[in-house]
Amino acid sequence: QVQLVESGGGLVQPGGSLTLSCRAASGVIFRPNVMGWYRQAPGKTRELVARMTSGSITNYADSVKGRFTISRDNAKNSVALQMNSLKAEDTAVYYCNLLQRDINYWGKGTLVTVSS
Repeated sequence: QVQLVESGGGLVQPGGSLTLSCRAASGVIFRPNVMGWYRQAPGKTRELVARMTSGSITNYADSVKGRFTISRDNAKNSVALQMNSLKAEDTAVYYCNLLQRDINYWGKGTLVTVSS
């Protein structure tokens, strides 16, 4: 069983920046795999924000392109999300995700609130 641990959420003003981090704290990591971030706003379904394969192929939601950047360190089994120019509509619980061997693993989530 893989345990994902997230950090970095919080309150930020519109236009501000935050960086989310996630690492696999336990379990065995296989490659190829995909690590990424999803988010769920109140009353909405969970949606993809950004993901990156272990071969560095990235995929972003249209709503965050040009503002968010995903990166990962395969040696540390970690992934980060740099979020710039944050908007109120980015407010959500952000979940780290690992997909390997057709199994999805999830972190517990970290709350990002964008508000003045």
